Amino acid sequence: MKYEEFNLSKNADGLLPVVVQDCETLKVLMVAYMNQEAYEKTCQTGKATFYSRTRGQLWTKGETSGNFIEVVKMYPDCDNDTLLLMGRPVGPTCHRGTVSCFDTPDNEGFIRHLQGVIQGRHAQMPEGSYTTHLFTKGVNKIAQKVGEEAVETVIEAIDGNRERYLYEASDLIYHLLVLNEQMGFTIADMEAELASRHK
Repeated sequence: MKYEEFNLSKNADGLLPVVVQDCETLKVLMVAYMNQEAYEKTCQTGKATFYSRTRGQLWTKGETSGNFIEVVKMYPDCDNDTLLLMGRPVGPTCHRGTVSCFDTPDNEGFIRHLQGVIQGRHAQMPEGSYTTHLFTKGVNKIAQKVGEEAVETVIEAIDGNRERYLYEASDLIYHLLVLNEQMGFTIADMEAELASRHK
């Protein structure tokens, strides 16, 4: 999409508001503005670049801190007057050193973050990692662990032990994510499958 195609008539300063979201955790990271030059530079470099209203100039997120945001996808809203930028942050987004400029819980989206860690382990297979050990053993061992954790989760639920249930259910989710990776699927794939059934 070209910058000229955006509807900027509602914005007196002619700037495009941009909502930045982590593409893995879906956590909202920040809000900023783009002018045409910032938009084009973002498209060319793949790094989120904005227009600073206070300084009156372009700034690429991370140019001084090293905490860049690598652009994955961008979506205009229904009125073409706001942009959703989905990216991969390299380090904290906020100048305070926090993940987000919004004070939402730090563990928000952690399951998707964990999926990314598991994918990284599968790609790199670091020694000493339990996840690496599971991938080394193969699908049979991983599936067996999912079955074991599922049984333990059910037992704790039937016994009414809430703390142990939460512990075992978390183990189940972790091992299911490992099995998903082994089988070549992601959380997004499961969401698509569930959404198709919901229709």
